[in-house]
Amino acid sequence: MKKTSFIVIATIALAGGYVLHSIAQGQRPATPPPVSQSQTPYLTPEEKRAMRKNLVVKEMNTDAKGKRQWIDHLTVWDENGFKLEEIEYAVYGQRERITYEYDATGKCIRENVYNDKNKLYRIRKYEYLPNGRKHKQFNINPDGKLYSIKVYDYSYK
Repeated sequence: MKKTSFIVIATIALAGGYVLHSIAQGQRPATPPPVSQSQTPYLTPEEKRAMRKNLVVKEMNTDAKGKRQWIDHLTVWDENGFKLEEIEYAVYGQRERITYEYDATGKCIRENVYNDKNKLYRIRKYEYLPNGRKHKQFNINPDGKLYSIKVYDYSYK
């Protein structure tokens, strides 16, 4: 009973009285009525990129007593809102660092992955489908030899 109540409450919170009315009538709720763009919390890719211009995000961890603090993750975006660098830290320091390169259309075409000693250990290159989705990821060793290929397959149920 508690699980059902939670689902009903969450659904009401998301879709308003529309779903509640359908449930009260003993009907299965249909798709909620369309809402205007101004009512949705979603941003376009361009709006998201504009919000990230020159942004630096530091993720910090603190021990349970709040006495010791350390950095966990650092992400840096450029003046155009494209991700430049991501660094993941461990208690001993840098665990992994990734730098990003983009083509003229703004698609990420290359990622350089560095280890804890800041030595390049993997290069990821991407191919895209005409609709802009990733098609293939080529994982390349620093010596230029192909390590593996990841293929992205998109399907709908």
